[in-house]
Amino acid sequence: MKSLLENSRYLVLIGVVMSLIAAIAAFVWGIVKGAGIISSMIVTAGKEPLLAGAFVELMDAFLIAAALYIFAVALYELFIADLNLPTWLVIHNLDELKGMLVNVVILVMGITFLEHLIEWQHAEETLLFGLGIAAVSAALILFKRNH
Repeated sequence: MKSLLENSRYLVLIGVVMSLIAAIAAFVWGIVKGAGIISSMIVTAGKEPLLAGAFVELMDAFLIAAALYIFAVALYELFIADLNLPTWLVIHNLDELKGMLVNVVILVMGITFLEHLIEWQHAEETLLFGLGIAAVSAALILFKRNH
């Protein structure tokens, strides 16, 4: 039984591989999106009014890709073996992983709010959306500080 439990940690490789595939797909999605934005910028000579919003969306795509990559690497490091990584990317426990992912989630929510702000249509809706993001961000920050 001991051997079975010790070797069952390799089940985490399923999550590592799928997260890595998702990260690659998200990076490709960002590249395609980025190429479209640059193409639009060239065609319109930068006069497209929603171009700034498109660049904000592009940041969002790459942040999601980075979060998926960080998750894959951290799972591998925590359950399988150490990797030769920059020190800021080395995760020693699940709390560090959660903290890093909380940071990325807060960034993604902030970028989502910027996208909403750029497309501003209803002031009250935008205010409520911003307050909702602020409340969730505050809760995540408190969660991170208390763990």
